[in-house]
Amino acid sequence: MYSKFCILNQILLGVKDDLTKWVSFQERKISIYEYEIFDFGEIMNDLIQLILSRRSIRKFKQTPISKKDLELIVEAGLAAPSGKNQQTRKFTVITSTLEIQKLADAIGKVLSRENYNFYKPTALIIPSNLKESPWGRDDNACALQNIFLAAHSLQIGSVWINQLKDICDHELIRPILDSFEIPKNHVVYGLAALGYPETEVKQIERKGLIHFVE
Repeated sequence: MYSKFCILNQILLGVKDDLTKWVSFQERKISIYEYEIFDFGEIMNDLIQLILSRRSIRKFKQTPISKKDLELIVEAGLAAPSGKNQQTRKFTVITSTLEIQKLADAIGKVLSRENYNFYKPTALIIPSNLKESPWGRDDNACALQNIFLAAHSLQIGSVWINQLKDICDHELIRPILDSFEIPKNHVVYGLAALGYPETEVKQIERKGLIHFVE
């Protein structure tokens, strides 16, 4: 039986072969702000529900994420749009907790942040892009959004980490990026820290202005 991650990833990857296999989760109930949603099949589709229910996670279980799931999440990142379809991104996946902490320690030293640890994720997905690309930052932001949603669809938590964007070429950072085979002519605008949520994810109201001109 398909689950909600299949639904989202088929949408993200452009594969919609068999609609009859999609699960609508009609028996579940979720509160989105002040609204009570009972029937996702009629009121909102599964992709919208995933977008509205996704939150940043900053406490992770130390349960490893399978390589199969990580590959699927990265595929979703690859499916994101890119400026003029240049597709100059590279995705680096780190699953060694020692390597993750090595990078965190270096960032902590450069930015004077004691005990910095990315919130102790079990995996990092690091999109990098050409320094000279005028679309690199936007391309990678689109990719990260796909990554976050794909992870959420697999019940994997995520949080955006943005500390690297201005320090990639620092003498303490670049050797580590080199060891990850991130190209010297690439910059990391943001990365995804991933792991299974340690506690139940609670919905919060999102704030912002919405204005229609009709």
